[in-house]
Amino acid sequence: MTLLHQLHQQLGLMSWPLIICSVITLAVWLERGLTLLWVSSRGEQEKKQLRLAGNNFSSVELDNPHSLILQGCRLLVQHKDCDKATREDLAGIWLQQQRRKLHSGLRVLTLVGVISPLLGLLGTVLGLISMFASIGESGNPVTPALLADGLGLAMSTTAAGLMIALPAIAGAQLFGLWADRLLDKLTHELNQCNLHLDGVALGGCTS
Repeated sequence: MTLLHQLHQQLGLMSWPLIICSVITLAVWLERGLTLLWVSSRGEQEKKQLRLAGNNFSSVELDNPHSLILQGCRLLVQHKDCDKATREDLAGIWLQQQRRKLHSGLRVLTLVGVISPLLGLLGTVLGLISMFASIGESGNPVTPALLADGLGLAMSTTAAGLMIALPAIAGAQLFGLWADRLLDKLTHELNQCNLHLDGVALGGCTS
C-alpha cells in the first residue's frame, strides 16, 4: 500500500489508469513469452522423436501430440485418403486458427502502447492546470522552487506513460515476429507432410 500511495502522489489522477496499463503489459508479456517458448521447444522435441521413429506417420495418428507441428501432421494423416488440394485447404484453415491463437493478446499490447502516452500526457495537462490554479489562488510570490516541484510532478505522468508504452509496443512487435516465424516453420513442415502423403519422398516432417 505504501508503494501505491507513493505512485498516487507522483502521478495524481492518472495513477490508477497507468497502473492498470502496466499490469496488463506485464501479464501479456509473461503469457505470450511462456506460450511461444513452450510451442517452440515442444515442437522441436516432438520433431526429434518423430525422426527417431523413422518418420512413422501412422504413429502421429494414434498418439496425442501436444506440439502444433505434429497436430497438423496428424490432421493431414487423418485425411490421407483425400486428394492433395483438399488436404491443402484443410491445412490452410487450420493454420489460420493457429495464427489467431499465436497472435492472441498482441493487439492488446499495441492498444496499451498507444493509450499509455496519452494518459501520461493527460495527467501532465491536468497537473499543470492544478498547479496554475493553486498559484492563482495563492497570495504568496511565485518562486522557481515552487514551479520546479509542480512541473516535476506533472511531467512524471508523461514519463510513466512512455515507460509503459515502450515495452508494450516492443512486445507486440517482437512477439508478432516470433509467432510469424513459428507459423512459417509450421507451414513448411505441413507442406512436407502433405507431399509425403502424396507420394513424394521428401523425408516427411523434418526440417
